[in-house]
Amino acid sequence: MHCRFHTAIDDIAANLWDALNVTGSPFLSHAFLAAAERHGAVAPALGWQPAHVTLHADDGSLLGAQPLYLRTHSFGDFSHDWAWADAYQRLGQRYYPKLVCGIPYTPASGARQLIHRDADRASVSRALLHASLQLAAGEQASSLQYLYLDDDAALRAALASQGFLLRRGCQFHWHNAGYRDFDDFLATFSADKRKKVKRERRRVAEAGLCIEIRHGDDIDAALWQQIYPHYVSTFRRFGNHPAFSLDFFREVGRTLARQLVVFLARDASDAVVAAAICYRSNDTLYGRHWGAAADYHSLHFALCFYEGIDYCIREGLQHFEPGAQGEHKVSRGFVPQATWSAFHIADPRLRGMIADFLQREQQAVAQYQDEMAEHLPFRQPG
Repeated sequence: MHCRFHTAIDDIAANLWDALNVTGSPFLSHAFLAAAERHGAVAPALGWQPAHVTLHADDGSLLGAQPLYLRTHSFGDFSHDWAWADAYQRLGQRYYPKLVCGIPYTPASGARQLIHRDADRASVSRALLHASLQLAAGEQASSLQYLYLDDDAALRAALASQGFLLRRGCQFHWHNAGYRDFDDFLATFSADKRKKVKRERRRVAEAGLCIEIRHGDDIDAALWQQIYPHYVSTFRRFGNHPAFSLDFFREVGRTLARQLVVFLARDASDAVVAAAICYRSNDTLYGRHWGAAADYHSLHFALCFYEGIDYCIREGLQHFEPGAQGEHKVSRGFVPQATWSAFHIADPRLRGMIADFLQREQQAVAQYQDEMAEHLPFRQPG
């Protein structure tokens, strides 16, 4: 077996890469990663230098792959390591570049090693990890980071055995318990929480707004022109850079087709006044971007949460990850869920400092997760 590194995802054949993406993750698809590179969201100017690694058998066939990026800052990777970079600087050390295995601008859990279904998983995983560590050392990167791992205990154990530090986070996810419809889901709530959800959905209708669902292959250039300003507006309001361009969304809408889902709100004049941009895999819906032209009462909850849950039930999807953070999700049926990332810190002294911090942080996150679970809206048995 041998590894190769690639400075562009388009250097790798799309059909070969996608054959490894067995969960159908939209974010690990060649189409998503390529569009991000083609349209400037992933580029050195924004601190992203692709360094994707592929593993090949002796006959040249593709056994495994990882999306990898050399980073010159931490904007857009959701690693939450700014304090570490400051600590490096205070000690006269250079934190960047760092090497990241993750999805640009996307804090969604998922596979980080793509492995052919017929390959020996353990040996391919070790080879990809070894190649990544070698690249990090060769680039004098401060760290190698695997961000937002899926629930793969074997990979976490393998990373820990190689000296990686595990970091626990918390998000809020919805899980399908075989609900027949949205009312069946609401029937699991306590009476007061159920009334609150029904009132919030009703207020959207009372505002004269109509909600519709469009998939990527059902959104033309003109409709994207109406959706895109809402995506931009949220970033501008918080002083952040909207990395994905209008052409990016037009391309992924065309290439991902039904894996891209947009929930729209229209007013009485038929104008699009709000949009929630989501993606879906074989079993999960992912909420990513939201924006609105005005502050409509409860519209955020309707478009970003309730419509997504309703969609998952109808489509038979098992999970809904509506995005990072947001304690307000708990009372609406989203369960606190641990997330995991792994960090290989090259400098022994700083590794010790970060390890001590992560140990204390992990205890605090576990406690926070337990506290949030006490506020779930579900009826108590008995």
